[in-house]
Amino acid sequence: MSQMPQQAAVSKCPSCEEPLESGDRFCGACGYDLSAVPARPVDSPTLAIHGVVPAPEGVDWPVARDSDGHGHPAPVHAAAELPGTDSGGSPLPPPPPAAPPAAPAAPAVAAGAPASGVRFDRPGEPDEYPLQAPDPRLTAEPAPVPGQPPAPGPAAAAAQSAPAGPAAAEKVCVACRAGRVDDDGYCENCGHAQPRERDHMEQESGPVAAVSDRGLRHHRNEDAFSVGCTALPDGAPASVAIVCDGVSSATRPDDASLAASRAAGESLLGALPRGTHPQQAMHDAILAASQAVNALAEEPATAREQAPHQNAPACTLVGAVVTAGLLVVGWVGDSRVYWVPADRTTPPARLTEDDSWAAQMVAAGLMSEAEAYADERAHAITGWLGADAYELEPHTASFKPDRAGVVVVCTDGLWNYAESAEEMAEAMPPDAAARPLHGARVLVGHALDGGGHDNVTVALLPFPAPSQGAGSA
Repeated sequence: MSQMPQQAAVSKCPSCEEPLESGDRFCGACGYDLSAVPARPVDSPTLAIHGVVPAPEGVDWPVARDSDGHGHPAPVHAAAELPGTDSGGSPLPPPPPAAPPAAPAAPAVAAGAPASGVRFDRPGEPDEYPLQAPDPRLTAEPAPVPGQPPAPGPAAAAAQSAPAGPAAAEKVCVACRAGRVDDDGYCENCGHAQPRERDHMEQESGPVAAVSDRGLRHHRNEDAFSVGCTALPDGAPASVAIVCDGVSSATRPDDASLAASRAAGESLLGALPRGTHPQQAMHDAILAASQAVNALAEEPATAREQAPHQNAPACTLVGAVVTAGLLVVGWVGDSRVYWVPADRTTPPARLTEDDSWAAQMVAAGLMSEAEAYADERAHAITGWLGADAYELEPHTASFKPDRAGVVVVCTDGLWNYAESAEEMAEAMPPDAAARPLHGARVLVGHALDGGGHDNVTVALLPFPAPSQGAGSA
């Protein structure tokens, strides 16, 4: 969770979002201790990648040729959209026809419409599963008796005596499995809040994978990511990952991070196949993300009059492009990129510098790292994407590692619990290059085990980029 420097104090409880008064030490609704701040691990200075040769000026990048399908991210589907099979490989029987709804059904999504960019691995609701066929001996109607009206069979009698429950088209609570879920996402029976689609997201695209989780303290996930694979004009593979962290002190931080990650990912996957140098493509992608976030602030004057206290949506961004021999990173804010070599006897490195108050104090020599990060202003960011940003200064850098490894792209929800490069390498499983999705899940679990005070998002990209289609099992 990033903070803007002008935000002197929180206006809402970080646990339950209850409005707070100035000077409150505890939340009046849930009793959350507002002074409880997790101890910040000691950081070490950013290290250079061992044996890295700086990218030469004026790289003779190959001229783009016509692309046949390259540059488009892999299609993603919700679980309910995929055909299922039983343990023997036979197609599952279709679900029984549902009763006609009382209200007109919502228009169906047109065939070929683009997916949302993330895969939601959530089980279907109970009423989505096909029911087992009833025993015909129990549902058969009795034979009619001449001269008497036909008697109702067991099925008709059960239908008459069964209590009314949630309609087939309504959502059922995941907690009590009985109550109806209202439009606000709460169970009308037990009051349990239902999980949102963005509470936990996972996606794997070829050799790159990402995982995002709401964490244990926040009521929603304000992080977002975009991952994909493409090919350069000469056919060489390239992997892309963008991770964005919504600024919680701004308005609509979840919308800002989603818009920025989508715009940056689409820009990169479109520019690389045309022959744009990856470092220039990263710079342009950050500008595209900034424009997408700025557009969210363009609202009618009536909306500003109704909520004059609201500020512009904002987020941070960090990204990486991995090719066969080049690693490019770009960022604005305090999300980070780490390099973890496959040979763990060689040192890992942090490849980005935070746009934060603490980093500025350390860089100016005014405070030590321990002093700066112990200050309450440590997480105040000095750079972000948004209409009220001071001045957009995208940072980009190119590296040429001389050995294989894994690139870690993450928000502060993870690096708060593995701040130094050595700690990040220790938390990451040794087979992360071969199983990036598993590795990302392990790192998210590391943050949740450490307390999960913030949203957690991490993407893993093996270096060098393997040929397309070589992903984790």
